[in-house]
Amino acid sequence: MTQDPLTHFDSHGAPHMVDVSAKEISFRQAVAEALIRMQPETLQRILDGDTHKGDVRMIARMAGIMAAKKTADLIPLCHPLALSAVDLQVEALPDLPGLRLQARCALNGRTGVEMEALTAATVAALTVYDMCKAMDRGMVIEQVRLVEKQGGQSGHWRL
Repeated sequence: MTQDPLTHFDSHGAPHMVDVSAKEISFRQAVAEALIRMQPETLQRILDGDTHKGDVRMIARMAGIMAAKKTADLIPLCHPLALSAVDLQVEALPDLPGLRLQARCALNGRTGVEMEALTAATVAALTVYDMCKAMDRGMVIEQVRLVEKQGGQSGHWRL
């Protein structure tokens, strides 16, 4: 497999924001996920709404959506994007035990939305940790990964 050049560096090795102005506008979508592993009792309390801090799943969803919109403020060379859609699903995984936080971001634009989806899933997982750390400091955020992307020159990719 041939390695593509690192596009975030110019010919002199200095970091720069990639110029996408000549690219065609097209539909682009990305799905990313994060898992957060926890004690079974912690998961049950989240599912029962017994955390004393509110609905953990709802607040994690809102945090992920907000994070996707702020990705360019957090990742230095990301383009600020006008997202058309951000969705974040929280799924209980009793066998883990824990939660899967899956983010989908979409737009019509000149660059992809992978970083926005990854940021949304990660911040959603961090929010769960923050809200539940008093119950379970040993929670582990793992498998933050891109699951699928569509659009652009590379077309459709799925894990």
